[in-house]
Amino acid sequence: MTETTTIPIQKLRVQRGWSQEQLAELSGLSLRTIQRLERGHKASVESLKCLAAVFEVDFADLKESPMQPAPSSISSDEALAFARVRKIKGFYIHLANYCVVVTMLAVINLLTTPGHLWVGYMALGWGSGVILHGLLVFQKVPFLNGDWEKRQVEKYLGRKI
Repeated sequence: MTETTTIPIQKLRVQRGWSQEQLAELSGLSLRTIQRLERGHKASVESLKCLAAVFEVDFADLKESPMQPAPSSISSDEALAFARVRKIKGFYIHLANYCVVVTMLAVINLLTTPGHLWVGYMALGWGSGVILHGLLVFQKVPFLNGDWEKRQVEKYLGRKI
């Protein structure tokens, strides 16, 4: 039997300044389990007990009563902020990966074929993707931002939303 969480795990984690990896380590749960729970998947009783212990909250505060649905303890503003921060985090991870890989490939290129700098082509191609990712995340592309999406939805509905 599984229960759904009423206090968002992500909110408790962020309030403490922990990463998903840190929460997984502290609770003894897998990183994948933490990611699933933060996306709203059902949690087993055992998982909820581990999380209640780590967060030092009552087990009952984490589980939903089977007779009545739990009120959401996260506002729509908080949900939007969490989603926005996840997108920004994803961009920074992408940028860090780019920097590390391009640096390693540049070293390999200089050591193996210093007369032909093939790493530049790869860096330019991937770098263009990183720049586009950043523009989208920070909403600098006017035809692909939230306002554009809203206008498109209203266009298809034929009314304001």
